Amino acid sequence: MIKQLVTKFLVLTVVTAGLAGCEAGAIGEGANFQKKYSGARKALEEGNYDLAARNYAALIPSSGPLAPRLRLEYAHALLRAGRNDEAAQVANMLASEVEGGNRAAALAVEGTALHESALADMRAGRSGAEVNAKLRRADVALSEMLSLDAALDPLGAMQSRRAEIARSLGQG
Repeated sequence: MIKQLVTKFLVLTVVTAGLAGCEAGAIGEGANFQKKYSGARKALEEGNYDLAARNYAALIPSSGPLAPRLRLEYAHALLRAGRNDEAAQVANMLASEVEGGNRAAALAVEGTALHESALADMRAGRSGAEVNAKLRRADVALSEMLSLDAALDPLGAMQSRRAEIARSLGQG
């Protein structure tokens, strides 16, 4: 229910932004933007993460005030596509530009992506300073996320990640 309301709100926001344009072509561009956004969102929700990432990447340059939201969804699509290092980079850049709940959401993606990247490294037999640095950065991101907006972790998944990270670093 909440997911549907958020999606409807985002679609309405995109349409309103398109209608607010002063030029006659802006309305058509707004409708086109909405259609492309809906396609990206649908791909993300259906698990077609590579397509979602491509679609979000194409939308971001023309997204105006919606750019932070689309960059967060783009980072999430990259994370779900297993492109963890890219997801961490996009989320880190976003987190450095926003505040409050938006920063917390970006930090959640960044921390998760860094942790997943470190886990992939360890499964591939890599260890050492680079892997430990990813784990530490993941822990810092998740710790800050939880301090900014603990409500983003209602089931304790991020706390569990932090505990797993501590064990991997030999601290738990």
